[in-house]
Amino acid sequence: MHKPVALILLNWNTPTHTINCILSLKQYCNEQVFDIIVADNGSTDQSLSLLRARFPDLIYVENNENLGFAEGNNRALNYSIEKGYTYSLIINTDTLVDEDIVSELYAHLNTYPKAAAVQPAIYWMHDKNKIWNGKGCFNEVLGLVYSDKRVPSDNDLKTFEIAKWVTGCCMLIRNDMLKKSGLFNKQFFLYYEDVELSYRLSGLGYELHYLPSAKIYHEAGISAKVAAQKNEGTLSPIIHYYISRNRLLFLRRYGSPVFYPIYLITSSIYYTSILIYFKLRGRNKKANYLIKGLKDGLFKSQKLIWP
Repeated sequence: MHKPVALILLNWNTPTHTINCILSLKQYCNEQVFDIIVADNGSTDQSLSLLRARFPDLIYVENNENLGFAEGNNRALNYSIEKGYTYSLIINTDTLVDEDIVSELYAHLNTYPKAAAVQPAIYWMHDKNKIWNGKGCFNEVLGLVYSDKRVPSDNDLKTFEIAKWVTGCCMLIRNDMLKKSGLFNKQFFLYYEDVELSYRLSGLGYELHYLPSAKIYHEAGISAKVAAQKNEGTLSPIIHYYISRNRLLFLRRYGSPVFYPIYLITSSIYYTSILIYFKLRGRNKKANYLIKGLKDGLFKSQKLIWP
């Protein structure tokens, strides 16, 4: 019988983390429920060779170039849909589990047919008592996309909450819903692609669920970190381009025009403070990428992002 879940891992020059994630999933999760699909985004460090040698029975999708988080996962999502899987479970490679999270999320969507997707509580790897990402929220007045980082209480663990968005770090999605909504918007490349997809799914009338009783641990930002550069820190400067651009693109499409003046004021204060910080620290590349991201986010035609 065909397994119901395609579990998707997107690797980009992180073979050690990907291997540890796979070992964790194999140790704690019921493999009768899922197949693992490793999509490689054109790694240059022999990742595929290492992964194939260690796990020859997995399914591999070779993208041959860095397509970003959005399109890199889309290639594996297309495979999942074409092969007839019922669900797709996207998980970041810098995560670990210590329970059968796949079966729990799978059982939840089977129980709640109105839910298009569900995510677990995601804790920090280095501090397993603190939440990295909880229920996805959106303050429409201030234009703030954020996660509720409140640690679930005993009562919280008995139920679920309806979220505004679910995170691409770990989300189980119905493939039938993806056929209706479309996949990740590849123009986003990375960051906010999960929020944008969530809003398309909810726009079709479906719910998005946060299930705090299911948990996963996340190291966070492994692919975004680079070797230390003079004055630039360890986070790749281009990350600031995508975060700033994509946030503004999201607000232009899904925010309320009534609150645009507030978005402009709060964003101006926030980004000005970041630019001042970069300049004071001599992080000119980050400052330049941030400025470019703001320009594209404000002025890029929406027809180029949503053809």
